[in-house]
Amino acid sequence: MDVAAMRANFGKAAATGDEAPLYFYSHLFLSHPETRQLFPVSMAHQRDRLFAALGDVVARVDDLDALVPILRQLGRDHRKFGTVAAHYPAVGASLLATLEHFDDAWTPELAKDWTEAYTLVADVMIDAAEQAAEQPAWWDADVVAHERRSVDVAVLLVRPRVRFDHLPGQSVSLETGLRPRLWRYYSPANAPRPDGLLELHVKARDGGPVSSALVRRVGVGDVLRLGPPVGHLALDGDSDRDLLLVAGGMGLAPLKALIDQVARHGPARRVDLFAGFVNEEQIYDRAALEGLGEEHPWLTVTFVVSHDASSSLEHGNVGEVVLRHGPWSSREVFIAGPGAMVEDTVARLLRHGIPQARIRSEVFAPSRPGPSVDGEVTE
Repeated sequence: MDVAAMRANFGKAAATGDEAPLYFYSHLFLSHPETRQLFPVSMAHQRDRLFAALGDVVARVDDLDALVPILRQLGRDHRKFGTVAAHYPAVGASLLATLEHFDDAWTPELAKDWTEAYTLVADVMIDAAEQAAEQPAWWDADVVAHERRSVDVAVLLVRPRVRFDHLPGQSVSLETGLRPRLWRYYSPANAPRPDGLLELHVKARDGGPVSSALVRRVGVGDVLRLGPPVGHLALDGDSDRDLLLVAGGMGLAPLKALIDQVARHGPARRVDLFAGFVNEEQIYDRAALEGLGEEHPWLTVTFVVSHDASSSLEHGNVGEVVLRHGPWSSREVFIAGPGAMVEDTVARLLRHGIPQARIRSEVFAPSRPGPSVDGEVTE
């Protein structure tokens, strides 16, 4: 495949903004009306999703070792939408029609390369879905507790009705009947528990229909749907290194789950958590984290505020504060939070001498519907 030509071709479509997604969905729904039921009633929050995902795939189409595991995960995950093997050719045909429509330099060679690339993607995803056929496509889960921690943040406890296996640090897609067919990803803030409960931290976002419903309208007794867990922020089972955890905002949740894993299963190690927020009022889980610090002598929790002159807590950029408390060169590092915070903290710790192989990060951003191939999570 001429990957450079494919990327340039995709870039032409992506540069049109909403026009390419609008053309794609119009073509898909007119040529295959049966696919319309797979998508939300309102496409306002869906229109650019597929092209964003396709862009992630295109960026790695020449790295199959990295791409295939991601595609297999997506194939298993897409069962929750009701996707079946027969839908893939329809999507592929509309994709090629869209890429051709927005490129005056479209050639038979490009058509051949895109057909081969999409066929590979579809085959891997279909195979993964078929292998997962004996597992649920989704899990019903009852909301057993709902606590508003602030105007826009809530902590929910949900209990899946049947066994739901997940790893600390992974993310779980979630749908509420209040927003049918709109799935958004959240990271449970706990390791698997004997009672099966999942602790979810949710912040209502402007223009975020799912997060707003979860914070303001969902209550005890409501039923949510959970998709299969995904993600990569997992502890190395062969390592007993001390841990450095750096959270920004809602990125706290998966790192709290790692703390819970150490508390439940070990091995014994030092853990330092730095939790960064804009101001002291935004520290929505403060009491729980302070309780963990008092309960576990191996855990140190440091709160950091970036814009709160009246606070007695540590001040400044969370990455900067982390380095003030070093050295950390022997640690295994996990970072989760907004993109700019993650990028800055990773860069600082690399300069500090921590090898890239011992730094794992995940971006939590409000503009996307789920984890990208880089692990980005929202809402």
